[in-house]
Amino acid sequence: MLRPKIPTNPTPAGHLTPPVLVEPTAVVPSARAQVPPPAPVAPAPSRSTVQLTPGTALALVGGGTAVVLVVGAVLVSMLLAVAITGASVAVCALVIRSLVQADAKRR
Repeated sequence: MLRPKIPTNPTPAGHLTPPVLVEPTAVVPSARAQVPPPAPVAPAPSRSTVQLTPGTALALVGGGTAVVLVVGAVLVSMLLAVAITGASVAVCALVIRSLVQADAKRR
């Protein structure tokens, strides 16, 4: 019923050229420029030393204190939100219970 139309390309879009082969050449040092061998270098220490000055120690203590205070404030606010939600649900339950009992007494 529905047949797709397949486009035909009678001529290729570009010319294909074979890749050019590149042959490696050897590097021959000249007799004039004799470079002396490099001097041995002492190996670098494997671990870098960290120097803790009084200023950086104070900054670390201050940063740690700030992090503890912020995390504590977030946790306390979450606990307070849960407590307020629980108290409001309890008050709603008491109000609904009293309304249901008052309605039952009238009948």
